[in-house]
Amino acid sequence: MQIRHQPLPGPETLEQVSLTDKPIDLVVPPGSTPVRLDQYIAHAFQGLSRSTIQKAIEAETVTVNGQPSKASHKVRPGDAIRLWYPDPTANGPEPEDIALDVLYEDDCLAVINKPANMVVHPAKGNWKGTLVNALSFRFAHLSKLNGDYRPGIVHRLDRDTSGVILVAKNEIAHRDLSLQFEHRKVFKEYHAITQGVLDRDSDYIERPIGHHARDRTKMAVFAEVDEEEDIKDAVTYYEVIERFEGYTFCRCHPKTGRTHQIRVHLAYVGCPVLADKAYSGRDSLNLADLDPRAESAEVLMPRQALHARRLRFLQPRTRQLLEVEAPLPPEFQRTLEALRRLRPNK
Repeated sequence: MQIRHQPLPGPETLEQVSLTDKPIDLVVPPGSTPVRLDQYIAHAFQGLSRSTIQKAIEAETVTVNGQPSKASHKVRPGDAIRLWYPDPTANGPEPEDIALDVLYEDDCLAVINKPANMVVHPAKGNWKGTLVNALSFRFAHLSKLNGDYRPGIVHRLDRDTSGVILVAKNEIAHRDLSLQFEHRKVFKEYHAITQGVLDRDSDYIERPIGHHARDRTKMAVFAEVDEEEDIKDAVTYYEVIERFEGYTFCRCHPKTGRTHQIRVHLAYVGCPVLADKAYSGRDSLNLADLDPRAESAEVLMPRQALHARRLRFLQPRTRQLLEVEAPLPPEFQRTLEALRRLRPNK
């Protein structure tokens, strides 16, 4: 079903449509006034309650240009909005006995080593097997500051990014940790293997990031900040750890926290994250890619080679400085060993 709708201010006659298990698509027409996503939906579907709209947004069954968006996100002309109603059984995350690698825990928080190929919280198509499902089983108390579908979640990692992720057990700790992220007080270190060789031993990339003009599921670098178009400043520092023929192993420190920031910035300088399908064009690295004579079809890196290595922040109650590190996963170690053997830096 597709509806073209004029946001506030708009026509007097509005269609009233109930959300079902089938997606409903809306296209914001030219000349529309920018308006909050939740207000736009409430205006388009007057039969829906505010709580129903909020639950759909929390469950990420509302997307703008293919990306889940916050209630406060401003929709603009040309934006494609898709809506589902959360599954009736998905009133909250179902606790699941999934093993967790807990790197640190106290009465306020926990730090988890998230594996690759794990979604952080339930959403349309991923109600089970998420980090939140596992957290709900493992911990008796989690912050509900971000709603029923994201208990404890302070920040996120992409599905295929592994490593340290911070979880809040109560709302006071959650607010404090969120402010540390917002004010750039949290030190974040990622390790990446790039497809391409970074020419400088250390440098920083300072380029604004916003949604890609043609593929709205991706992000892109822009010439300047434009708040109206949701193009925001972004800064990533990097340092080369080891170079190989055609590849680089590096650490990255994102000063800002934009969507896909490290992936977009490294692609911008010609060295996309290895096996990052969205930005490098390939989704894996095989042994035969490094050695054409190899008889084995061994997959070295089955996902984007990006790992959240370290977090440093203040414990909300004691104000003690904490630093937590996640070891490199086996696929990183396997890939690095193969690169050292088959593609040494000349």
